[in-house]
Amino acid sequence: MPMAFELPLRIYWEDTDAGGIVFYANYLRFFERARTEWLRALGIQQQALRETTGGIFVVSEATLKYHRPARLDDELIVTARLTAAGRASFTMTQEALSRSEPLPDGSPRLLCEGLIRIGWVDAATLKPARLPAHVLEAMT
Repeated sequence: MPMAFELPLRIYWEDTDAGGIVFYANYLRFFERARTEWLRALGIQQQALRETTGGIFVVSEATLKYHRPARLDDELIVTARLTAAGRASFTMTQEALSRSEPLPDGSPRLLCEGLIRIGWVDAATLKPARLPAHVLEAMT
């Protein structure tokens, strides 16, 4: 299994709910940021990709499991790991890990994990299309 891309992230007021913990839907935002930065690290700029190919990425499926809450000022590591790739879609596993509340051995504690399926579509019609070969090659 390939190494996971890691994005450090801090929790701000805007990320929390009235109870002072991270609002559950914000983990999807964190995962999106990590996927975007993973693509950047691979040399893939989404706006340029849209302009040159006419295609865009879309989330077609997301499954999340919450283990523990994150709170204001917590330091997280958000990961993105490619787990499967096809001609028109790919699947990633993602985790939000706490550096503020590590496990007894010092490793980051799992807060939330997700399985995200991303499709490639024509931006004008939103119909599925084949991933550009250079994108698929860079990801795998």
